[in-house]
Amino acid sequence: MSGHSKWAQIKRQKGVNDTKRGQVFTKLAREISIAARQGGGDPDGNFRLRLAMQRARGLNMPADNIQRAIARASGGDDDGTSFEEITYEGFGPGGVAVFIEALTDNRHRTVAEVRNVFTRGGGALGETGAVAWIFDARGCVVIPALGIDADEVTLAAIDAGAVDVTADTTSIEVYTEVDALETVRRILDGRGVPIDSADRVFVPKTQVTLDLEATAKVLRMVERLEDLDDVQNVYSNVQLTPELLAALAE
Repeated sequence: MSGHSKWAQIKRQKGVNDTKRGQVFTKLAREISIAARQGGGDPDGNFRLRLAMQRARGLNMPADNIQRAIARASGGDDDGTSFEEITYEGFGPGGVAVFIEALTDNRHRTVAEVRNVFTRGGGALGETGAVAWIFDARGCVVIPALGIDADEVTLAAIDAGAVDVTADTTSIEVYTEVDALETVRRILDGRGVPIDSADRVFVPKTQVTLDLEATAKVLRMVERLEDLDDVQNVYSNVQLTPELLAALAE
């Protein structure tokens, strides 16, 4: 999983254009609205909403957009659109497992778009349950490594309830049970540990190592999936080693 976080950082460093930023804000607004509709509009009592708002703020989404998304969930700014949560599973180049989370108001349109990306990318859309068993839901707190004592953070994270910690020269990733994510985040924050992000993710139990060309094909397919308006998150079990990441960043 660590490699995927590094790849996301590389993409962010390359920057995004205004069109892509607008698409990201639209996806965040959907997630905020769904979270508020299911658990209420108070982030103090709605963990999913709190995470969605933290992610939105971390990506510089305007506060007005966040509040409109919450209001939409309570009917205060309802455009009549109803979204449902759905997941898709499939296989990418080299047999890599791909797990997708989507929010859609038209599942027939979404599945057609997702299938098209798989087909064009050299993969195949699978049946429900095809790869979900490969992934575990986890909380993930990402901490910048610069100027941080990784051993000290690791001990603090384990004391707070973390189940795993990985570290390299750029970041420290603290993994938790999903329901312990907020507790661990609060404890680390209370100890003055800087936090880049805290979110629920899906972590593969096993990973597949491919050569550079095949890995690049997988990442291109994942990026095309992420570019679909209805797709919220995409996870794969391709292994991104430091050597592959360095080559891909060139």
